[in-house]
Amino acid sequence: MIRIVLLGPPGSGKGTQASALQKRRGIPHIASGDLLRANVRDNTELGRQAKPYMNRGDLVPDTLILDMMAERLSQPDARKGCILDGFPRTVAQAEALEQRLEQIGCELDAVIYLRVPEAEILRRLSGRRTCPACNAVYHVDTMPPQREGICDACAAELVQRQDEKPDVIRKRLEVYEEQTQPLLRFYRGRSLLHEIDGTIGVDNAMDAIEDIVANARASAQEQTA
Repeated sequence: MIRIVLLGPPGSGKGTQASALQKRRGIPHIASGDLLRANVRDNTELGRQAKPYMNRGDLVPDTLILDMMAERLSQPDARKGCILDGFPRTVAQAEALEQRLEQIGCELDAVIYLRVPEAEILRRLSGRRTCPACNAVYHVDTMPPQREGICDACAAELVQRQDEKPDVIRKRLEVYEEQTQPLLRFYRGRSLLHEIDGTIGVDNAMDAIEDIVANARASAQEQTA
């Protein structure tokens, strides 16, 4: 069982690494952004409350996020471990997560921060195009569709998400720096934080994450032996 948090600004590659870890480790990848977008798409009460914040590039209030994540962490598959992506994003959320894990008798193994320069994030995010019908994701530079603007899988017209337009991306990064950077100090104080260069490539970053996880588990086993 492993429980880790992946931190990093929007576009840092958290989702890619978390998905790869999910396949290797067989534990759920829990992405707060995906859960929020699913609620917006399904027009749930949570989705209706969260949508205005997301469209502006602001952080969704802690109360909404915590209700959603508490429900997800209580599901059977998450009891065996999890990879948290995009949560927690504030110290208040981190403290609430800590309390929640204590209640079920477990703790985090590691918190991994992916560092990526702002210019690279802008390039990554502003070039994304998404299929509104099947949720396939493309990139105008690195992974374009066969026909410009058309989904390869279902032939729907691709769109640029509102929160991936350059002005909104910059706003998201400002919010991230202001509200989420203190989280690094929080986890550094608990000796859980590990930093990785998010521009070294997917495979190299995954190898580094696997080393961190393995060392964290070995350390935990030594402490309980």
